[in-house]
Amino acid sequence: MKLFFLVSSLDLTQPFSATPAWWQLMKGLYEIGVEVIAAPYQGPSVETPWWRAEANAAKWQGDLFKGMRDVGRKVAKPSPPAPLPQGAGRQEPLITEQDATNNDEPNSQLQDLFIDRMTRRTAQTLIAPLWEKHLDRILTREPDIDAIIILTAPLNHLVGVAGEIQRKHNKPVFYYDGDVPASLPTMHGFASGFRIYQGADLSEYAAFISNSKGGAEQIKALGARAVHTLYYGADPMIFSPVEVEQDIDVFFYGHGREYRDSWIDAMITQPSQMLQDAAFAVRGTKLDDLGRTQFLPYLSFSKLREYACRSKLNLCITRAAHASVYASSSSRPFELAGMGCCMVANPYLGVEEWFEPNKEIFILNSADEAADRYRYLLTHEVERKAAGEAARVRLLKQHTFIHRARELAAIVRSYL
Repeated sequence: MKLFFLVSSLDLTQPFSATPAWWQLMKGLYEIGVEVIAAPYQGPSVETPWWRAEANAAKWQGDLFKGMRDVGRKVAKPSPPAPLPQGAGRQEPLITEQDATNNDEPNSQLQDLFIDRMTRRTAQTLIAPLWEKHLDRILTREPDIDAIIILTAPLNHLVGVAGEIQRKHNKPVFYYDGDVPASLPTMHGFASGFRIYQGADLSEYAAFISNSKGGAEQIKALGARAVHTLYYGADPMIFSPVEVEQDIDVFFYGHGREYRDSWIDAMITQPSQMLQDAAFAVRGTKLDDLGRTQFLPYLSFSKLREYACRSKLNLCITRAAHASVYASSSSRPFELAGMGCCMVANPYLGVEEWFEPNKEIFILNSADEAADRYRYLLTHEVERKAAGEAARVRLLKQHTFIHRARELAAIVRSYL
């Protein structure tokens, strides 16, 4: 099998959080014998031992476009994320999310909609035709490519491209949205990100692939012909345990409070004040005041892995958008499992699809429970280490990117 991927980005230095996952997925495909070609929608083309790189068809246009968009969003403050439906997937007692902040600019919603509309029109006029021609040339030159998969490149920037490619070359084109449900119109996406569904035509794709089982029906309702679920995972050779002294008691890495503001306070800020003898640390940005918690520098990926392995407890604080829609996977629990970390998480609807609560992952059902749970696990080393080891065993059996690559290949093969 030979697959072409149009990826949102291949540049690990840029703030596209899913890029490491796409590297691992394409590496997994290579390891099961799939020939992979990849091109970035944004930024430079990057070649690796696991895929052959094709050029970004609109690099300078995309860079200019991104710069203009970023300036526009600073001028017109984007609307806040939509509040979650009452009780959606929540386990009581759960503190109220406060992520949907008040916006004191009465016209900010209209300004944001105008900028989004202009963004789409500009991309559809200037960038989409370049990608259509680029893909046409590649498929003409290499007719043995079996399918095209678009990995989270903005869906509504490429309107018409998938339909035209399928018409001319009779090759299925798939769209993989790895941000469901936060990307969906009902959630308004992330405040800082693209609104990818407005103005898009989902029916032009052979099928959609989603990281969320619970989000599939919503994608179908938006016009997709079919939706398949492909969860995140982790490469256990990359996310592997490191033998280091565990001098951190509680650690969290992640960026931003959006959709998880209350649980960050409940799982980090408040317990750090209550457990005066425990060492709390985080690696991330835009997390604001976290009490007695130490902020660690990034430095490198290997350092991030070291931080996680240095910690006795690793927090998995999933954004409420994902945690409230059944089995909406995110990278973090699989990465932590790969490193054999003892995971403590906020309520996460459908987490049992991947890890068994109280054996492979510990779930906090209230803010009051956090300090007590930390205190117990920090003083019970055998139980703590057993949970981390069990999580890694589960990952190796079911959730590596080799598993995901085989699942993706099966999905594609069913359309050939």
